[in-house]
Parts: sequence; structure tokens; C-alpha cells
Amino acid sequence: MDLPEETRAGLLADVAPGDNSPPLTVTELSGALKRTIENAFGQVRVRGEISGFKRHASGHCYFTLKDENACIDAVIWRGSAAALAFKPEDGAEVIATGKLTTYPGRSKYQIVVERMELAGEGALLALLEKRRKTLAAEGLFDAGRKRKLPFLPRVIGVVTSPTGAVIRDILHRLEDRCPTRVILWPIPVQGEGAAAKIAAAIRAFASIEPRPDLLIVARGGGSIEDLWAFNEEEVVRAAAESPIPLISAVGHETDTTLIDHAADLRAPTPTAAAEMAVPVRAELVTQLGELQHRAQQCLSRRVERSRERFDLTVCRWPEPQAIFAPMVQRLDDAGERLPRSLAARAGSARADLNLVAGRLRRDLIDQRIARLAERLGAAWKMAELAHPERPLSKGYVRVTSRDGRTLTRATDARAAQRLTLHFGDGAIDASVDGAERSRPVEPKRRKPYISPQPGLFDAGEE
Repeated sequence: MDLPEETRAGLLADVAPGDNSPPLTVTELSGALKRTIENAFGQVRVRGEISGFKRHASGHCYFTLKDENACIDAVIWRGSAAALAFKPEDGAEVIATGKLTTYPGRSKYQIVVERMELAGEGALLALLEKRRKTLAAEGLFDAGRKRKLPFLPRVIGVVTSPTGAVIRDILHRLEDRCPTRVILWPIPVQGEGAAAKIAAAIRAFASIEPRPDLLIVARGGGSIEDLWAFNEEEVVRAAAESPIPLISAVGHETDTTLIDHAADLRAPTPTAAAEMAVPVRAELVTQLGELQHRAQQCLSRRVERSRERFDLTVCRWPEPQAIFAPMVQRLDDAGERLPRSLAARAGSARADLNLVAGRLRRDLIDQRIARLAERLGAAWKMAELAHPERPLSKGYVRVTSRDGRTLTRATDARAAQRLTLHFGDGAIDASVDGAERSRPVEPKRRKPYISPQPGLFDAGEE
């Protein structure tokens, strides 16, 4: 079948007669579509479920809004993302407000979200339940992680608003029960950025001095939206990871937040948290008084029972006279026998002495003394004959050097040169070979030789 000539494709583009519209470029067409969509949909509100949520390193957020039949791409610029009252996540049903536009680079349309809220309380509760299950699956709410609170904390850290009634109630209750030191970390309890500041405060208490022994995270009552900051994941994780035992006191008794599950103990109200934190001082004083009274009673009963046992034991003991009577009797018996034994022993010793003394005769003693005297006289005579001065009386001379050294050889005399000659009646100085003319010297007076035993020998006797 042949096509009409005007519809037949040619090799080159040709302008038909009467056609005055030139062809559009891709950029021109994309721009035209962008302007058309933006003019037709200047501001829209879209309800849908978040899917594929991704936060870029630049701070911009990209995701898709979908329902049962369709989907649309969405983007939240960094400034708008920081102003969100909740943390977007997949599965949350939201209402997004923004402008519809196109992205020419990929030939698609998208909504630039300026504001986004959860689509009603039901959506909020659904998101809360989903987050609770996720965190519970990680073990953050396990009972085994719970720690026992200190009995009497010295320092208590409080994370709450500095201007609300909560801090006043906590301080007042602590003052009534048991005054203790309180460190307040002021934070906003709701609104933009509240969750990040709450989590930072919980983590910061672990590194300050003095370090608290107990933490209380508190807030007054409010709607689920008002308490939402305490449902945020970063707050829950900070509470679960706190090295300090933590009491959660958020909202009233009927209010429940995720931080309640992660805390070591949940208090129904901030005032109740203060009551759980410390005991009543008056009750402690009373209890101590009772313990002291009981201790005194126990001690008294112990002393009384000990006295009774002592009395019973003493009653069974024998009389002291009965215990010591045999020993006293033996002592008296020994005292009577001792003089007789000593007298008998002395008589026996005297008899032995008389027997020995009879054997020591006088003549034997005299003979013994005579023999000893004879031996002593002979020894003195030998000593007299061996005396070095005795030969001098017979004409012999003893030669010494001037320093008193006895010379027995001529060689020693010539070497000494100056000599001293000792005679029987004195001594003179001399020199060898005429080296020095002999000079008379005053005879030295010598002591006569006296025998150690007078009458045995004479000094001049040969």
C-alpha cells in the first residue's frame, strides 16, 4: 500500500508549506513542561506512605510517596528537613505540602516538600509501634539490661526544662524526703531539635564531675505529639546506653513513650521519680534507732545468757581446798623429810672426808716439799751459771756497738768502728784501728747480781 506523499518520511527534514513553527529542542520542551506543571500545581498537599527514604550527605532527603495505585518522587531540601518535627522513616503515612515540579535531567516530575506531618494520630501510633518493635528486636528493652538504683545517691542529674513545674516538683520532693545534690541539665522538651538535645544531655552526664549516681529524665504531661521527642530513636538509644542508672518520668501515669522501655525504671510522674530516687530521711533515722535498740537488746540478752552459763559452770567446779589439798599435803610431807635427808647426806659426806684425810700423812707431804725444793735449787744454779755477766768477773770482756748490739765477730767490730767494752766492774768506749783515740770513760756502776733465792749463790762466787 502506498503512503501519501506528504506523510512519506524523507532523508532530510523538510518544512511543510504553511508551517511556521520551528522544532523545539529537548531543553526547550523540558522547560515548557516544567513551567506548565509549576503554574498548574503551584502548591499541593499530598497524602501517602514514605518509601525508600534516604538522607544524603548534603543534608537533602529523597524518598517516594505512594498509595495503592501510584507513586511520586519527593525531595526535601536540607533547611526544610531540619525543621521537621519527627524523623521520617519508611512506612510512615504523612501529608506533604510543597510544590510540584519536574527534573529535566531524568524526564520525571517530583514534589519539593516544604512541610510534612504525620497523617493523623493513627499514623503516628503506627509509626510508634513499628519503631518499638524494631528497637525491641535489638534487645534495647530487655529486662536483663535493667540496673538496680543506688539506695542513697549523693548526686542526682536531672534532664528537663529549667522553667517548667517539673523541676520545682522534683526539688521540692527531694527536699522533703532526703535532701541531696541535684545537677540540672536544661533542655527543650518538645519542638524542633529537642530530641538531639535530650540525647546529648543524657550522654554528657557520664563525663562531668561530680558524676551523678542517678539520672532522671522528666517532662510534664501532654499529647502524643508533645511527647514525641522522647520516642525518637536517638533518645531511646542514649537512655539504653547510659552508664548511669536512669529513671524515665515523661508525662502522666497513662502516657507511655519509648524511653520508658529503655530506662532502668519508669516513674508515673516526675514527683514519683523523686520519691523513687531517695528514701525518706526521717524513716531512715527511725529505722536506725530501731536497729540500735534491737542491737542493745541482743547484747543485753547475750550478756545475760553468758552470765547464766558462767554461774552454771561455776556451780559444777569443786572447792579450791579440795583441788589443792593433795598438793599441800605433799608439800608438808616433803618439808618434814628435807631436814632429815640433809642431815643424813652431811653425815655421809663427813665420813667420806675423814676416810680420805687419814690417808694424807704428814711425812709424805714433807718429802714431797723437799724434793720440789731440791729441784728448784738445781734450776737456780743452772740459771746462775748461764748468766751472760758471770764470765766478766774472770777477765772476759763483752763488746757491743754504741747502740747496745753485742758483737761476736771482728768483721762486725771493724764495721761498727765505735765500740763499748764491758768489764766486770764497768764499761769504757773504744774505736777500731786508732780511728779515734781511746778516751777514759767513767766506769759505769753496775748493779750487783743478786740471786733470786737468797743464800743459794753469791754474786762474786765462781
